[in-house]
Amino acid sequence: MRQLMLDAPDSCSWREVPDPEIISGTAALVRPIAVACCDLDVAVSEGRLPMAPGHALGHEGVAEVVAVGDEVSGVTVGDRVVVPFQINCGTCAACSRGATGSCASLPLMAMYGMAPLAGLDGGGFMADLLSVPFADAMLVPAPAGVDPVAIASMSDNIPDGWRAVGPYGRELAGLEEADRRVLVLGRLSIGLYAAAFGAALGARVDYVDTDPGRLAIAEKLGATVHDRPTPDKAWNPYPVTVHTTADPATLLAALRATWPDGVCTDTGIYLGSVELPMLHMYTRGVRLVTGRVNARAVIPDILETLSATADLAPVVQNVVPWEAAEETWPAMAGKTVYVRR
Repeated sequence: MRQLMLDAPDSCSWREVPDPEIISGTAALVRPIAVACCDLDVAVSEGRLPMAPGHALGHEGVAEVVAVGDEVSGVTVGDRVVVPFQINCGTCAACSRGATGSCASLPLMAMYGMAPLAGLDGGGFMADLLSVPFADAMLVPAPAGVDPVAIASMSDNIPDGWRAVGPYGRELAGLEEADRRVLVLGRLSIGLYAAAFGAALGARVDYVDTDPGRLAIAEKLGATVHDRPTPDKAWNPYPVTVHTTADPATLLAALRATWPDGVCTDTGIYLGSVELPMLHMYTRGVRLVTGRVNARAVIPDILETLSATADLAPVVQNVVPWEAAEETWPAMAGKTVYVRR
């Protein structure tokens, strides 16, 4: 079969690799039909995240089931499914408590499409076929009638945006309407997804960014947009803040914009140490959440919200034919989805 591989930071190519096989009763084979670039993929293509070449690409997407092991009962051949980017067994102690990104049955950070970072490399979604070792634990049926392009990032970036806002929906709902507010400091897609979920949960969302294209998308998603790098110091603090830029100075601004006993979620990856205003956070009781998202654990809650109020389609900036991936993947600058019919 063919697999798209990263040859160098600025180039990739299709290569012939062995077809995956059903190696256990719990496994399935799927055929990716809509694969999205993750924000990390964009960072690699822009040179902001150094990544060793020579690995399979793609870890976000919707696929069609083409074969299942004899122990699989949750999906059947022909089903369209979301494939989480993290590989997890579903039965270990970590998975049982929702920490599906740290499955105790596998090496830490077992995942698809990011072999240099992965404890276990599952291959890439930009391929003719993909092996899913724990089909019942991992695969989530895609909602009927929903365009696969709109939810292609359900594997990773959409859950990353959700976990910054969704778990605090009840807290927000319990506030006076004037206080039901969310601040998002955006960069690429995760901040846009967070803005969409904040608006879907009935909060006023202030989205801060300097990119005109993302500002326009955030406005379509229901946010109030602000063309600036950080929030105005005169703004009232927020019960929920979201920081996605991976810039330490902007993280500091987000923490200072979080009200007493509020929560700030940071989705960035930092290659060095970051200095935090610990006294400020202590005296105000600010909660800082960081770390990898447990994608599989939160996908059902996201799909429930999507079916009710949220439309994530505006976040997708480019839809590209599958065969054009070799030329376009290295030059990606925003949320791009590769489609194979």
